[in-house]
Amino acid sequence: MNVSKISAAIFMSISILFFINGNSFAMQKPKTSNVKINKKEMAAKIKTEFLHAWNGYKKYAWGHDELKPISETYQDWYGTSLMMTPVDAFDTMVLMGLKKEADKTEKLILDSLSFDKNISVKFFEINIRLVGGLLSSYELTHEKGFLKLAEDLANRLMPVFNTKTGMPYMYVNLKTGEVKGKISNPAEIGSCFIELGTLSKLTGNLIYFDKAKKALVALYDRRSKIGLVGSSINVKTGEWTDTESHISGGIDSYYEYLLKGWKLFGDNDCKRMWESSVEAVNKYLADSTSTGFWYGQADMNTGKRISTLFGSLDAFFGAELALGGDLKRAEALQASCYKMWNLTGIEPEEINYDSMKITFPQYVLRPENIESAYYLYHYTHDEKYLEMGKTYFDNIVKYCRTKIGYSGLKNVITKEKDDEMQSFFLAETLKYLYLMFAPPGTLNFDKIIFNTEAHPIERFSKK
Repeated sequence: MNVSKISAAIFMSISILFFINGNSFAMQKPKTSNVKINKKEMAAKIKTEFLHAWNGYKKYAWGHDELKPISETYQDWYGTSLMMTPVDAFDTMVLMGLKKEADKTEKLILDSLSFDKNISVKFFEINIRLVGGLLSSYELTHEKGFLKLAEDLANRLMPVFNTKTGMPYMYVNLKTGEVKGKISNPAEIGSCFIELGTLSKLTGNLIYFDKAKKALVALYDRRSKIGLVGSSINVKTGEWTDTESHISGGIDSYYEYLLKGWKLFGDNDCKRMWESSVEAVNKYLADSTSTGFWYGQADMNTGKRISTLFGSLDAFFGAELALGGDLKRAEALQASCYKMWNLTGIEPEEINYDSMKITFPQYVLRPENIESAYYLYHYTHDEKYLEMGKTYFDNIVKYCRTKIGYSGLKNVITKEKDDEMQSFFLAETLKYLYLMFAPPGTLNFDKIIFNTEAHPIERFSKK
């Protein structure tokens, strides 16, 4: 299958040239129809599919981390359950008004979830999914049991910060406090300020805020002279071990938390760090080509272009640009992301945007493309983003739905399924889809900040 020919045939669109601060880029306007989308009907459909996936989890994986939707069984990340799916999915249920399911899930979590386990866990994933999920659950329900669990877990994670640099190790044992993983990356180092900072605000214990912010600042202070960070760094020595810079997985949420740390807490240090960082990203990583507006890879020290790869994780950046007030770049990037999605009817993990050929054909039910469309609809009220949302939803149902849930795809060209329903499908993908079409008053976007797992946290700042 010649993907480049398919893309050329399907995605003929008008290019509009924007000039911003001396930088030009092409905005590909997606095709739109004249059919007005029924938001109420779409919200109901999305809620129905959430229940389809959740009922599969209840029947075949209740109390475990994740459902395996093809083999009709379950998997636990560390050989014992930390209830990834229930904690991740709970706030989505609340926002959808699924009270019966939320009540049962709340009881499961409060009665059965324990972190007193002799297992080594990945700090980043546990923090964004579980600490974040528990904090959001507490704010939505005011059930103190959620906050107690979040505090207990955070205390067990604290040993990761025991380095001279203040940047955290990658892994920690929840019972012994033993740490490992000195080679880490910006995303895993810098993506804990929202959760731990919020825990400090809610409990009055400043240690969480201080540790998380120190790590964020320590990483920022090690950026290159041109303002970029690399792909990996030794948290003990502070030395970079990989100088490739980009906005994709491994770096992505570091930038997200600089911006959101400012918006959530009114933190002026985060504001300064975000503004200088996004300036460097737009100067050295942004790339306007005949295929659209993208962000590629460059050397962190020289700014020299390394490659032209872009993927499903990179699609998060449109939301951050929009939240940061740069709607022109956000809209241009989202148009490119929509083109990437439509190459085969569902987005691949990665493409070469210069040739528009797929370089990594997997799809794991990721939300980032949908997330950015949701943000842009909020800020612009342009119904083309509702059409994008409907396309995303229809394609996921068409290609990923199984008899008992939803599965990622091993290959977006063949549409072969992979037997995994990751917890973020319920926490993020379906939540962002639902919120795009949800009834007014479901969530006050301007009074919350989503962590990188889409758990809404109430803003402490009016900024």
